[in-house]
Amino acid sequence: MVRRMDENLNAAVLGAGSWGTALAKLLADNGHRVRLWCRRTEQAEAIEAARENEAYLPGFRLPDDLHATSDLEGALDGVGLILSVVPTHGLRAVLEQAKDLFPADAPVLSCTKGIEQESLLMVSGVFEAHLPADRHHLLTYLAGPSFAREVAARMPTAVTVAGHDEKVAHRVQHHLRNPSMRVYTTDDVVGAELGGALKNVIAIAAGVGDGLGFGHNARAAIITRGLAEIGRLGAKMGAHPMTVHGLAGMGDLVLTCTGDLSRNRKVGLALGAGQKLADILAGMNMVAEGVKTTKSAHELALREGVEMPITAAMYKILYEDQDPKLMVTELMTRAARKERDDHHE
Repeated sequence: MVRRMDENLNAAVLGAGSWGTALAKLLADNGHRVRLWCRRTEQAEAIEAARENEAYLPGFRLPDDLHATSDLEGALDGVGLILSVVPTHGLRAVLEQAKDLFPADAPVLSCTKGIEQESLLMVSGVFEAHLPADRHHLLTYLAGPSFAREVAARMPTAVTVAGHDEKVAHRVQHHLRNPSMRVYTTDDVVGAELGGALKNVIAIAAGVGDGLGFGHNARAAIITRGLAEIGRLGAKMGAHPMTVHGLAGMGDLVLTCTGDLSRNRKVGLALGAGQKLADILAGMNMVAEGVKTTKSAHELALREGVEMPITAAMYKILYEDQDPKLMVTELMTRAARKERDDHHE
């Protein structure tokens, strides 16, 4: 996509992991001037020196209009678009520092998928708690199947931007889209966020099945019944039923449960192979959001009175050190029932 110079803007991307770096590269490839904020000064200096994020997204040279910095105020000064790619567990701390630095009219696109522990708030709730009500219409949320390396490599990808203000969502859509990135919009913020968060839990379960040596039948069952769980909770919390079957729901779920680049699936594979969670996490340099989200999702399901057996089984494996094989037996021997959940009727 060739843009006119007057369409280009200054953009800030908060969070320099693989996903944040890939999105910063996407914006710079689209002709925008991008500041990639890093939590650590040494990380920013390393990225600037190498013109590559060797720690989190190796193999991709960064465009000339993309610069890393650890100066939060400088990163946000005068920008026309803000992308937040901070992991859920660290979001509040960053927003406490950044909330007064956000330009008054800059749209914010949250690219984080998770549910905050303790509060059980979706990412939108965390943002709305920190920004004044007259800024809430500027908040949007990215969802859909999208591995960082494939986005950075300009492989065809389709995502959706969720937001309550249609005009703002369209502005964000315009700045992200290009011939390799197709961007849709939706007003279903709840559905988009739940799909993006819960698919990570189901992906760990799919990985556990693969790690135990089960076949394609088991994986397909986990994906399908996992989608049913997402749909039940979504219905209870006001999500549109079609969102579950779109990019934010089915699309992201299939990708994360089957793709070799999925960090959450890799955690499940290791658990199924008999490794302990602490050892698995110690060997990872990137965040697998599904581990923390499993606890939040389990507690949210209990609070809302929604049956989510796969999520409950994953909670027992991750937080109660239950044997994965035992959990599979429990799932398979539950009371017989009808397949269709009539939660939309």
